[in-house]
Amino acid sequence: MKIFLDTADLESIKKFNDMGLLDGITTNPSLLYKEGGNPKDAMKEITEIIKGDVSLEVVSTEYSGMMEEGKRLREYGSNVVVKVPMTPDGLKACKSLSSEGIPVNVTLIFSPNQALLAAKSGAKYVSPFIGRLDDIGQDGMHLIKEIKEIFSNYDFGTQILVASIRHPIHVIDAAKIGADVVTLPPAVLDKMMKHPLTKIGLENFLADWEKLKAENPDIKI
Repeated sequence: MKIFLDTADLESIKKFNDMGLLDGITTNPSLLYKEGGNPKDAMKEITEIIKGDVSLEVVSTEYSGMMEEGKRLREYGSNVVVKVPMTPDGLKACKSLSSEGIPVNVTLIFSPNQALLAAKSGAKYVSPFIGRLDDIGQDGMHLIKEIKEIFSNYDFGTQILVASIRHPIHVIDAAKIGADVVTLPPAVLDKMMKHPLTKIGLENFLADWEKLKAENPDIKI
Protein backbone atom coordinates (compact mmCIF):
# COMPACT_ATOMS: atom_id res chain seq x y z
CA MET A 1 0.00 0.00 0.00
CA LYS A 2 1.28 3.46 -0.89
CA ILE A 3 1.52 6.18 1.73
CA PHE A 4 0.86 9.78 0.77
CA LEU A 5 1.22 12.72 3.16
CA ASP A 6 -1.80 15.02 3.31
CA THR A 7 -0.15 18.38 3.88
CA ALA A 8 1.53 21.42 2.40
CA ASP A 9 4.01 21.64 5.28
CA LEU A 10 7.42 21.49 3.62
CA GLU A 11 9.24 20.61 6.84
CA SER A 12 7.05 17.53 7.39
CA ILE A 13 7.32 16.53 3.75
CA LYS A 14 11.12 16.66 3.85
CA LYS A 15 11.25 14.85 7.21
CA PHE A 16 9.22 11.82 6.16
CA ASN A 17 10.54 11.76 2.60
CA ASP A 18 14.10 11.49 3.95
CA MET A 19 12.95 8.34 5.80
CA GLY A 20 11.82 6.81 2.51
CA LEU A 21 8.20 6.63 3.63
CA LEU A 22 6.41 8.83 1.10
CA ASP A 23 5.02 7.69 -2.23
CA GLY A 24 3.20 10.95 -2.90
CA ILE A 25 1.47 14.05 -1.53
CA THR A 26 -2.09 15.33 -1.45
CA THR A 27 -2.90 18.99 -0.94
CA ASN A 28 -5.96 21.19 -1.05
CA PRO A 29 -6.69 24.91 -0.68
CA SER A 30 -7.27 24.55 3.07
CA LEU A 31 -3.87 22.94 3.62
CA LEU A 32 -2.12 25.59 1.54
CA TYR A 33 -3.91 28.36 3.45
CA LYS A 34 -2.90 26.78 6.77
CA GLU A 35 0.80 27.01 5.87
CA GLY A 36 0.61 30.61 4.65
CA GLY A 37 3.07 32.17 2.24
CA ASN A 38 2.86 32.00 -1.53
CA PRO A 39 0.99 28.83 -2.56
CA LYS A 40 2.66 28.84 -5.96
CA ASP A 41 6.09 28.57 -4.36
CA ALA A 42 4.88 25.81 -2.04
CA MET A 43 3.33 23.75 -4.84
CA LYS A 44 6.44 24.07 -6.98
CA GLU A 45 8.75 23.00 -4.17
CA ILE A 46 6.57 20.03 -3.24
CA THR A 47 6.64 18.71 -6.80
CA GLU A 48 10.42 18.99 -6.77
CA ILE A 49 10.90 17.22 -3.43
CA ILE A 50 8.52 14.35 -4.13
CA LYS A 51 9.13 12.00 -7.05
CA GLY A 52 5.70 10.36 -6.80
CA ASP A 53 2.28 11.81 -7.52
CA VAL A 54 1.35 15.19 -6.06
CA SER A 55 -2.35 16.06 -6.03
CA LEU A 56 -3.02 19.77 -6.57
CA GLU A 57 -6.65 20.89 -6.41
CA VAL A 58 -8.68 23.16 -8.67
CA VAL A 59 -10.90 25.79 -7.06
CA SER A 60 -13.30 26.38 -9.93
CA THR A 61 -16.70 24.74 -9.70
CA GLU A 62 -17.54 24.82 -13.39
CA TYR A 63 -16.07 22.81 -16.24
CA SER A 64 -14.20 25.45 -18.22
CA GLY A 65 -12.54 26.83 -15.11
CA MET A 66 -11.50 23.35 -13.97
CA MET A 67 -9.96 22.68 -17.36
CA GLU A 68 -8.02 25.94 -17.35
CA GLU A 69 -6.81 25.48 -13.78
CA GLY A 70 -6.05 21.80 -14.27
CA LYS A 71 -3.76 22.49 -17.21
CA ARG A 72 -2.08 25.30 -15.31
CA LEU A 73 -1.51 23.10 -12.25
CA ARG A 74 0.00 20.41 -14.45
CA GLU A 75 2.73 22.90 -15.41
CA TYR A 76 4.17 22.59 -11.90
CA GLY A 77 5.49 19.16 -12.77
CA SER A 78 4.96 15.93 -14.68
CA ASN A 79 4.08 14.26 -11.35
CA VAL A 80 1.08 16.54 -10.75
CA VAL A 81 -2.31 14.87 -10.44
CA VAL A 82 -5.18 17.32 -10.82
CA LYS A 83 -7.72 17.04 -8.05
CA VAL A 84 -11.33 17.81 -8.98
CA PRO A 85 -14.52 17.58 -6.89
CA MET A 86 -17.13 14.85 -7.28
CA THR A 87 -19.66 16.95 -9.21
CA PRO A 88 -21.09 16.70 -12.73
CA ASP A 89 -18.64 19.35 -13.92
CA GLY A 90 -15.86 17.59 -12.04
CA LEU A 91 -16.60 14.31 -13.82
CA LYS A 92 -16.69 16.07 -17.16
CA ALA A 93 -13.34 17.70 -16.43
CA CYS A 94 -11.98 14.35 -15.27
CA LYS A 95 -12.92 12.78 -18.59
CA SER A 96 -11.41 15.60 -20.63
CA LEU A 97 -8.19 15.94 -18.64
CA SER A 98 -7.66 12.18 -18.57
CA SER A 99 -8.19 12.03 -22.33
CA GLU A 100 -5.40 14.59 -22.70
CA GLY A 101 -3.02 12.50 -20.59
CA ILE A 102 -3.41 14.51 -17.38
CA PRO A 103 -4.10 12.21 -14.40
CA VAL A 104 -7.01 13.12 -12.14
CA ASN A 105 -7.91 12.53 -8.50
CA VAL A 106 -11.65 12.83 -7.90
CA THR A 107 -12.11 14.01 -4.33
CA LEU A 108 -14.95 14.27 -1.81
CA ILE A 109 -16.21 10.74 -2.48
CA PHE A 110 -18.80 9.58 0.05
CA SER A 111 -20.62 6.72 -1.68
CA PRO A 112 -19.90 3.67 -3.85
CA ASN A 113 -21.96 5.21 -6.64
CA GLN A 114 -19.73 8.29 -6.70
CA ALA A 115 -16.60 6.13 -6.80
CA LEU A 116 -18.00 4.05 -9.65
CA LEU A 117 -18.85 7.13 -11.72
CA ALA A 118 -15.44 8.68 -11.09
CA ALA A 119 -13.74 5.47 -12.25
CA LYS A 120 -15.84 5.42 -15.41
CA SER A 121 -14.82 9.03 -16.07
CA GLY A 122 -11.20 7.96 -16.16
CA ALA A 123 -9.95 8.97 -12.70
CA LYS A 124 -6.52 7.71 -11.69
CA TYR A 125 -7.57 8.03 -8.04
CA VAL A 126 -10.83 8.23 -6.14
CA SER A 127 -10.61 9.78 -2.68
CA PRO A 128 -13.25 8.49 -0.22
CA PHE A 129 -13.32 10.61 2.96
CA ILE A 130 -13.77 8.01 5.69
CA GLY A 131 -13.20 10.22 8.72
CA ARG A 132 -15.94 12.62 7.74
CA LEU A 133 -18.35 9.71 7.39
CA ASP A 134 -17.37 8.47 10.84
CA ASP A 135 -18.01 11.98 12.16
CA ILE A 136 -21.69 11.80 11.16
CA GLY A 137 -22.21 8.31 12.55
CA GLN A 138 -21.59 6.28 9.39
CA ASP A 139 -18.98 3.57 8.87
CA GLY A 140 -16.33 5.11 6.66
CA MET A 141 -14.29 1.92 6.36
CA HIS A 142 -17.34 0.03 5.10
CA LEU A 143 -17.31 2.40 2.13
CA ILE A 144 -13.75 1.32 1.31
CA LYS A 145 -14.83 -2.33 1.41
CA GLU A 146 -17.69 -1.62 -1.00
CA ILE A 147 -15.52 0.32 -3.45
CA LYS A 148 -12.84 -2.37 -3.34
CA GLU A 149 -15.42 -5.07 -4.09
CA ILE A 150 -16.89 -3.11 -7.00
CA PHE A 151 -13.54 -2.23 -8.54
CA SER A 152 -12.35 -5.83 -8.29
CA ASN A 153 -15.18 -6.83 -10.65
CA TYR A 154 -13.99 -4.55 -13.46
CA ASP A 155 -10.85 -3.36 -15.21
CA PHE A 156 -10.97 0.33 -14.30
CA GLY A 157 -7.36 0.86 -13.32
CA THR A 158 -8.56 3.45 -10.80
CA GLN A 159 -6.81 3.43 -7.44
CA ILE A 160 -8.59 3.79 -4.09
CA LEU A 161 -6.96 6.64 -2.16
CA VAL A 162 -8.29 6.55 1.39
CA ALA A 163 -8.56 10.11 2.71
CA SER A 164 -9.68 11.87 5.88
CA ILE A 165 -7.62 9.47 8.00
CA ARG A 166 -8.07 10.19 11.71
CA HIS A 167 -5.78 7.64 13.43
CA PRO A 168 -3.39 4.72 12.78
CA ILE A 169 -6.16 2.12 13.08
CA HIS A 170 -7.71 3.57 9.93
CA VAL A 171 -4.43 2.79 8.14
CA ILE A 172 -4.37 -0.83 9.30
CA ASP A 173 -8.01 -1.36 8.36
CA ALA A 174 -7.45 0.15 4.91
CA ALA A 175 -4.42 -2.08 4.37
CA LYS A 176 -6.39 -5.19 5.37
CA ILE A 177 -9.07 -4.33 2.83
CA GLY A 178 -6.45 -3.81 0.14
CA ALA A 179 -6.78 -0.08 -0.53
CA ASP A 180 -4.16 1.18 -2.95
CA VAL A 181 -3.20 4.35 -1.08
CA VAL A 182 -3.76 6.09 2.24
CA THR A 183 -3.10 9.81 2.64
CA LEU A 184 -2.21 10.85 6.16
CA PRO A 185 -1.78 14.00 8.19
CA PRO A 186 1.80 14.22 9.51
CA ALA A 187 0.58 13.63 13.08
CA VAL A 188 -0.92 10.25 12.17
CA LEU A 189 2.20 9.08 10.34
CA ASP A 190 4.27 10.13 13.34
CA LYS A 191 2.04 8.05 15.66
CA MET A 192 2.46 5.00 13.42
CA MET A 193 6.18 4.92 14.18
CA LYS A 194 5.80 4.93 17.94
CA HIS A 195 5.03 2.27 20.54
CA PRO A 196 5.66 2.49 24.29
CA LEU A 197 7.38 -0.92 24.36
CA THR A 198 9.84 0.24 21.70
CA LYS A 199 10.79 3.20 23.88
CA ILE A 200 11.09 1.05 27.01
CA GLY A 201 13.15 -1.57 25.17
CA LEU A 202 15.58 1.02 23.83
CA GLU A 203 15.98 2.61 27.25
CA ASN A 204 16.77 -0.80 28.76
CA PHE A 205 19.30 -1.64 26.08
CA LEU A 206 21.10 1.69 26.53
CA ALA A 207 21.10 1.36 30.32
CA ASP A 208 22.65 -2.11 30.09
CA TRP A 209 25.22 -0.83 27.61
CA GLU A 210 26.30 1.86 30.08
CA LYS A 211 26.75 -0.83 32.75
CA LEU A 212 28.79 -2.92 30.31
CA LYS A 213 31.01 0.06 29.48
CA ALA A 214 31.57 0.73 33.18
CA GLU A 215 32.92 -2.80 33.59
CA ASN A 216 34.83 -2.69 30.28
CA PRO A 217 36.06 0.92 29.70
CA ASP A 218 37.79 0.11 26.41
CA ILE A 219 34.82 -1.59 24.75
CA LYS A 220 33.52 -0.15 21.49
CA ILE A 221 30.97 -1.13 18.87
